Amino acid sequence: MAHLFSPLDLRGTHLRNRIMVSPMCQYSVEDLSGIPTPWHLVHLGGLARGGAALVMAEATSVVPEGRISPQDTGLWSDDQARAWAPIVEFIQGQGAVAGVQLAHAGNKASSYRPWSGRGSVPQAEGGWATVGPSSTGYPGYADPRALTAEELPGVVAAFVSATHRALAAGFDTVEVHAAHGYLLHQFLSPLANDRTDDYGGDLAGRARLLCEVVAAVRAAWPEDRALLVRISATDWATGGHSLDDSVVVARWLRELGVDLIDVSSGGVSPHQDITPGPGYQVPLAARIRTEAGIPTAAVGMITDPAQAEAVLADGSADMVALARVLLRDPQWPLRAAHELGVEAPWPPQLLRGRFT
Repeated sequence: MAHLFSPLDLRGTHLRNRIMVSPMCQYSVEDLSGIPTPWHLVHLGGLARGGAALVMAEATSVVPEGRISPQDTGLWSDDQARAWAPIVEFIQGQGAVAGVQLAHAGNKASSYRPWSGRGSVPQAEGGWATVGPSSTGYPGYADPRALTAEELPGVVAAFVSATHRALAAGFDTVEVHAAHGYLLHQFLSPLANDRTDDYGGDLAGRARLLCEVVAAVRAAWPEDRALLVRISATDWATGGHSLDDSVVVARWLRELGVDLIDVSSGGVSPHQDITPGPGYQVPLAARIRTEAGIPTAAVGMITDPAQAEAVLADGSADMVALARVLLRDPQWPLRAAHELGVEAPWPPQLLRGRFT
């Protein structure tokens, strides 16, 4: 059995293989409602049909002002939860685990979707005023309002309410989004957080909001279901959040009941110095896995089945999270099984196209 197709259990969540669909924003809600659409059903359902073990829905905002773009999905209303339910049911019907990434974009919210422009969407076009840890925002975006300490329990409560709605929708797992320069990452990074209260300063202060959110989500989420957190392991920028910091934070998250760290990087600074290449973030996942003692998922330019197998075989990660390659080839897991000599179950409707 190839490592890529060995099962994985995280608490009571059983994964049929080690392939995770990364949360990928589709920017496809056209009425500003945050309600997922038939596009989301077809997109996510197709990825489940293609053989991935864990299909993670896109960054789904816990409050309206936390959306990355006006076209993003949400879980701040019961109507949204009801709309997610049939999508979840279809994913599960294909043998996959259904997950959703709970998110708040902070000072990078109210932005244009990628094919419509760059920067902040003005209120006249459906945008809104943003918030962040500090009053200085991401370059090229409107400056946010700094959240007061008195408002932060409301942020935690919003994540908890969204967690309850994710459960009502039937999701098997949730992932807290603390990466890519969005709100919880903004608090973590000294490049975005210049607070002098209990939510700034040293690493413990900057990680306080993330830890409060995770503790509250863990308490609200069933004990037998896995909880994931996505982090940016390094800002790739001088003076920013570092891999050393992430190892410490990952230990704290493990103690709070997190079952897997989804390890990405960057996003908080336009001055990040990254040299992308195949598997360039894998060493980040490997170090966190080894030094923090917690399972990890590796993500970033993992495109070849043999490459993915090697990441798992050498102990760098427990899962591989795939994104753009699945947009090109939604049946990548089935093709990978064929190339690695593994028998993987095919949907009966697709058997005539099975690799031989």
